[in-house]
Order: sequence, then C-alpha cells, then structure tokens
Amino acid sequence: MLAFLATLEPERDASAKAIAWRLRRAARQLDTEVRRRLAPLGMELWELEILSGLRRAGGTLTVGELLDVAQLTSGAITNRVRCLERNGYVRRDVDPADRRQVLVTLTLSGLERQQQAVEANDVAEQEVFAAIDPALQQRLSGDLRELLLAIEGPDPNA
Repeated sequence: MLAFLATLEPERDASAKAIAWRLRRAARQLDTEVRRRLAPLGMELWELEILSGLRRAGGTLTVGELLDVAQLTSGAITNRVRCLERNGYVRRDVDPADRRQVLVTLTLSGLERQQQAVEANDVAEQEVFAAIDPALQQRLSGDLRELLLAIEGPDPNA
C-alpha cells in the first residue's frame, strides 16, 4: 500500500501513515488472537477490560470511575455492568457516603472470571509475539511507550 502511494505521490511523506497502518494491523492481529482465546470461555474483550479495571482499582469503583476505565458511554457501561451483575461477576450498591453514586464491586466469582480471562489473554499475547526476538520486544515496548507519552502526555500509571 505504501509503495502504491509512493507511485501516486512520490513527494508525499508517508512516514506517519506507515506508522499508523502498522500499528492498526498489529492491534488487529492482537485483538483477533485475544478474542479467539476468550471465546471458549464465553467471554468478550469488554468483560476482561471491565473486570480487570475493577481488580486494579482494588475491587470497587463508582460507575463514573468505571466509565473512565472502560472508555465507554454511560449507556454502554450501564448495559455491560447489568450483564456482569446478572452473571454474578459484579454487585451494584448505592454509595453510603453519597447516595447519588452507584458503586460497582467485583465479586469472588468475578475475580475468578477475571483471572481466567487474564490467563487466556496472556497466552494470546505470548503467541502473537513469540516470533519476535526478546530484544526487539523490549525495544518495541520502549518505543511505543515514548510514542504514547508524546501523543497522550505523561501517564502516572505507565
């Protein structure tokens, strides 16, 4: 594709496009493999992300905090939390300190589910990156961190 673009517009600097395309392709490959590994568990990627976000936060978040963690709309988070609650993976409670807030808490069943998903996710990541030399993996990790810092700014959790 880049070679084709170069023939159409040889003066055009396509380096940003090359990076973007390669990042998208790599993300698609990883996403596909993770989804493939989660499917036998009957789990979607969003479930892993929400349950893991709750675990990282110590087990409980407000719905608003969960919105930030999951990067979803309020309607989407409501539906997904409802589904997780129906399956016994989370519990919703009114915040006793602020009755306007709803707390979402990871249950023991949810923690077990999250651990299963993390194991499947780890296998998928290992499979995707198995063909890459460990030194290159380290370099890519550092370079991608630098890229994200340049784009997003410093992340205290990075």
